[in-house]
Amino acid sequence: MILHIDMDAFYASVEQRDRPELRGKPVVVVGGSQRGVVTAASYEARQYGIHSAMPGRRAAELCPHAIFVKSRHEHYANIGRQVRGIFHRYTPVVQPLSLDEAFLDVSGVMRLHGDAETIGHAIKSAIQAELQLTASVGIAPLKFLAKIASDFDKPNGFVVIAPDDVQAFLDPLDVSRLWGVGKVGQTKLIRLGYRCVRDLRQQSADSLRGQLGTWGEHLWRLANGIDARHVVVDHLAKGIGHERTFETDLTDAESLTSVISHLSEQVARRLRSAKRTASKVTLKYRRDDFKTYTRARKLSQPTDSTSEIFQVAETLLLEMRQRQPRGVRLVGVSLGSLSEIDAPQQLSLFAEESGQASESKLDRLSDQISGMVGKKGLYRASSHGFLHGQRKSDDPS
Repeated sequence: MILHIDMDAFYASVEQRDRPELRGKPVVVVGGSQRGVVTAASYEARQYGIHSAMPGRRAAELCPHAIFVKSRHEHYANIGRQVRGIFHRYTPVVQPLSLDEAFLDVSGVMRLHGDAETIGHAIKSAIQAELQLTASVGIAPLKFLAKIASDFDKPNGFVVIAPDDVQAFLDPLDVSRLWGVGKVGQTKLIRLGYRCVRDLRQQSADSLRGQLGTWGEHLWRLANGIDARHVVVDHLAKGIGHERTFETDLTDAESLTSVISHLSEQVARRLRSAKRTASKVTLKYRRDDFKTYTRARKLSQPTDSTSEIFQVAETLLLEMRQRQPRGVRLVGVSLGSLSEIDAPQQLSLFAEESGQASESKLDRLSDQISGMVGKKGLYRASSHGFLHGQRKSDDPS
């Protein structure tokens, strides 16, 4: 059984915990200026339609009496580490997705700690007792189902899907619940007559592949309760990736390059955190008609350099744009052929490849600072357009 644990309105809940006068009020956490981009909203604020990535000015229009609080990322990161510490008391197999959510595989520790439901309740209780925060827990035999379950009864939810109940749980769900289906995808599926998961399950894989390409095959697998992905700790992973789905299709090269820059930063940071190097960079590219393509490039030498990864990913993007110039629904960057770094390498200031030495020092300094102020506190100039532009769902793998 797999657990997905997701903190409830994490940043906003921390602010309400630390400042009792904010409890029960619409709290909006913003980055940068007082009217910057919304990074989190309390459940009281969400009732007015406020959500993350929304401009603060729009949030103020929706709820004039909302209380705006500037983000304290270092503080949230410290609490996130405490949450992960609680996770690791029960299982070493933890795959963090962000500061406030993670997958946990408890199949190897149930003789020690009890069944998955017992462990889920224990973790939930520990978070409440020690941190005075609430978390929602989803438990299921499949990874994507555990994530759906954790979101099913928020806030403070606890949903268990037994192996025998998988199809009964899935069938009546709206198609938008499936991973990879956003607003545009939902509209397309409804237009084809697919409103609930049962509608997709009753089709053949060949039929959905013919209508929707590889995305259709992906949806057929999920609708039939097929998800072979395991909970993988980064230092054991065979690949590390991030992808981004857009609210509206992108067409301009500058915006796409900015997204690729951001994704390259994220995967490179995770690669270094796992003390690994990569020898392959892969670009995932989904057009506005949901046809999906990938291109990969083998590197001459293993690397963990953000700059090298970005250069290769950018080249792959340019090649793809020449062949597939239509609007873009999703892009992703992933790293493969990973190898472990046995020991840190000491780079000489006077090495012939001084440029590489400088890049390595820059990467590690960036990692340190980002750990304190967050990924939006320090980033490459090439990522600026993405971090201050449109965003939707981010899926790390």
